[in-house]
Amino acid sequence: MLELLDNSPLWAALLAIGIAQFIKIPLHFLAERTWNWPLLFSTGGMPSSHSSAVTALSTAVGIREGFGSSAFAISAIIGIIVMFDAAGVRRHAGMQAVVLNKLVEEFNHMLEGMKTFKVRPKNEKAQKLKELLGHQPIEVLMGGFLGIMVALLFHSLTR
Repeated sequence: MLELLDNSPLWAALLAIGIAQFIKIPLHFLAERTWNWPLLFSTGGMPSSHSSAVTALSTAVGIREGFGSSAFAISAIIGIIVMFDAAGVRRHAGMQAVVLNKLVEEFNHMLEGMKTFKVRPKNEKAQKLKELLGHQPIEVLMGGFLGIMVALLFHSLTR
């Protein structure tokens, strides 16, 4: 159990996730002038907590094990894959969700407008898909930068 408490790469990554998720709230407030506390537990948005986590993890592993170590290589490659996925596949899935939600909304509107058809009860209608899944490239970049900074600061404070 004590080994877990001494695992600085783990704690740096978890701290980076927490900071990135928290930062989303004031950034949203600055842009929209409303507090959106559920962003603390949501995916997507600025900065990418996925990118923050994997870059903090890789940086902390590099500091602890060496940047030439196999552990660093593994964490760096997995980090690149996660960041690529956040800006690519997950982002496009979110874009598809926008289109599908619009189609479902228009279909439901059409059904309600047609007097000759029986309108399905609301509980039978399709649920709206989550649209904020992935990240813009700048969100991934800023999340990555945040993760590196968190790992470096964490290292300097805990050595």
